[in-house]
Amino acid sequence: MSNKSENNQESTIPTVSEGSNTLGDIRINHSVVASIVRLAALEVVGVAAVGGGFVDGIAEIFSKKGDERGVRVDEDEVGDYQIEIRVILRFGVELATVGNEIQQRIAEQVEKMTSKNVARVNVIIDGVRTTEEEE
Repeated sequence: MSNKSENNQESTIPTVSEGSNTLGDIRINHSVVASIVRLAALEVVGVAAVGGGFVDGIAEIFSKKGDERGVRVDEDEVGDYQIEIRVILRFGVELATVGNEIQQRIAEQVEKMTSKNVARVNVIIDGVRTTEEEE
């Protein structure tokens, strides 16, 4: 593969340069961070699903992989992660409490696994679901 096509491909894939050493650079694709975010949120008791409402769902089906649905990862000017996640919670849970737990779990896992700071985790609760609706 030529350098031109490698550089062109690299510029279209959102990555974060984690550092350099004598062996080269270490980069983490934002889709990997999105997977970490999704899995961390699903570990929280009270989370039924990760992903937005109907319109978001249709748009994301055509634009993203399953692990990225309902998750957006950006970086601020200093390189800290800015994360947005859309969730569906289980009926009967305290929404704010579960939202706070989601924020904490995501920040903890992303920082632990990437060694990068998380500046923000915005949680958007798109709905609630009963146990019967999940089956």
